[in-house]
Amino acid sequence: MRIIITGAGDVGYHLAKMLSSDSQDIYLIDQDEERLNYVQSHIDIYTVLGDAASPAILKEAKVESCDLLIAVTSSEKTNLLVSVIAKRFGAKQTIARISEIENLDDEIQAMYRELGVDTLISPVQLAADEIVRLVSQSAFTDHFGFEKDKLSVFGIPIGDKSPLKEKTVQESAYLNPNFSFKPIALHRKEDTVLVNRDTQILEDDILYFISAPEAINDLTAMCDQACFSIKNIMIMGGSRIAIRTAQLLEKSHKVVLLENDRAKCEQIASVLTNTLVLNVDGGDVETLKEEGLGEMDAFIACTGDSERNIISCLVAKNHGVKKTIARVENIDYIHLSQSIGVDTLINKKIIAASNIFKYVRKGDVNAIVSLHGVDAEIIEFNVKAGSRVTQKEIKKLNFPENARIAGIVRGDKGFIPFGDFQVEADDKAIVFTLTDAIHKIERFFL
Repeated sequence: MRIIITGAGDVGYHLAKMLSSDSQDIYLIDQDEERLNYVQSHIDIYTVLGDAASPAILKEAKVESCDLLIAVTSSEKTNLLVSVIAKRFGAKQTIARISEIENLDDEIQAMYRELGVDTLISPVQLAADEIVRLVSQSAFTDHFGFEKDKLSVFGIPIGDKSPLKEKTVQESAYLNPNFSFKPIALHRKEDTVLVNRDTQILEDDILYFISAPEAINDLTAMCDQACFSIKNIMIMGGSRIAIRTAQLLEKSHKVVLLENDRAKCEQIASVLTNTLVLNVDGGDVETLKEEGLGEMDAFIACTGDSERNIISCLVAKNHGVKKTIARVENIDYIHLSQSIGVDTLINKKIIAASNIFKYVRKGDVNAIVSLHGVDAEIIEFNVKAGSRVTQKEIKKLNFPENARIAGIVRGDKGFIPFGDFQVEADDKAIVFTLTDAIHKIERFFL
């Protein structure tokens, strides 16, 4: 598959890195020679120096035989223009990164498709949606529902009083008499492992389950956690992610947004209809306390300063705030969330890259999700008739060691499959996989 990525920033680099492990034919275009040299010294791809909106540069990258063009420069106009030009030259599919998708009605999006932009991606919207999802499931570090929540995958910390603590998966099997959930993986410090019957579960592990909806509450209590009601939310920073998150949350929560730039504060106040916007310095602990930090159920730090966001979340935790979410720009920080005490660290570029990633997966992919700080993906495949995964029972498939068929949705019902289960055509198969096994599992769904 020939893929052209325009823009060697964090999104472009992360995409190129993810795709390079799949032996894809990748061309990365950027005007920054130093940045391209850095990328090429770390991953094995082709680089093209120049303006991606130039037809000559696109031809140099062999756009006429391109299967997928992904335009993720920092300029929305450039991304749209590149996609249109590439489509005219013969690119089969185009994806353009834009700033705000929520303001584009169906008619405008249809117009873009007619011009040659097949898919629009907004990192801001994706990040805001992710934050809202994390707020809605207060006890979890991650939570994703599949096929209208017929099955859910979530990560949850193991508490001191959990009956799972210091037991192997096999030893704790008696707690699951109805087979309504299954542990899939655990994250311990900086390592992610897929569990088996002999895996021992320890306090403070983040354990990832797949569960039927009726088992979620019991499972949460079993891990010595409790879902709690989130009503009062404080958001620090006036970034676009912060504003969009406030717009989504203010409909059902009491939201306070802090921004230290007065002019920006006034602009934000004109956009948000039911959020209290305060012109204060959110980095000052005394100010946070004066503005009611101790009364908040959730604290979301969304400034452009990663370190400030992390420290502010730690301050919030220290003052009794139960749920903390910090936006970080430095991708290397993502793996630190469990060890430093912030509930979840998010990076909008990783979220955007993961969303784009599903368009290049082999097999009929319905959804793909990345977990925060975890080297794993959850992929939902539409199972094709005659595919390898349908030929035998799961235990006889010789499925890769670093992947699990975690759940099956068949019609209107979700199933937690064990070894004797056989996948059928038209099933939705939810696969939990470590990153290095992704290309192996795709062969089972072709």
